[in-house]
Amino acid sequence: MLPMTHEDEELDSLVRKRIRALRVAQGWSLEELASRAHLSQSSLSRIENGQRRLALDQLVTLARALDTTLDQLVETATEDIVSSPMIDAAHGSMRWLVKGDPGMSVVRQRMTDPPPRNPARMRAHPGREWLVVLSGTAVLMLGHRRFRVEANQAAEFPTMMPHAIGAEGGPCEILGIFDRDARRGHQREGGDGDTQGHS
Repeated sequence: MLPMTHEDEELDSLVRKRIRALRVAQGWSLEELASRAHLSQSSLSRIENGQRRLALDQLVTLARALDTTLDQLVETATEDIVSSPMIDAAHGSMRWLVKGDPGMSVVRQRMTDPPPRNPARMRAHPGREWLVVLSGTAVLMLGHRRFRVEANQAAEFPTMMPHAIGAEGGPCEILGIFDRDARRGHQREGGDGDTQGHS
């Protein structure tokens, strides 16, 4: 058996803390998680306390019982914590990708125009969007309904419903989160993350 390096020891300690934290977050006792993972309560206690060597098969079982993956349980990458936005000056927007879920993106955009009055200019595409108004007042047209969304209010909606977003009574700034399908819909419409006038 090879001796553990300092990095191995740090990972070992991190995984044990993560197992315990995930168990506590679920509100489960040692007994409950042990039962779900088909381990004895004493074995799980020794795993959490560092008194028992971590075995790969047990980690796989524990990850499954904790509703996570082995990769997430042993993940250590911390070098890319801070990211800078991609700036689209033409649409007045900034976009960030969510590294933990490459299908997601976050877009910040300043809007000055009201939503289009012509229903033909409303768009529909697969996916879901969530947005929060950072300043000003936005108007969300969703099908035949009109919603005023004021600063610090959020809206979430399925994008298969024809929709459009614009400003009311002056400029507004929004922060939107797009899933993979919604982002693709925007890319096909000609503005990656462009929400102005149509979302």
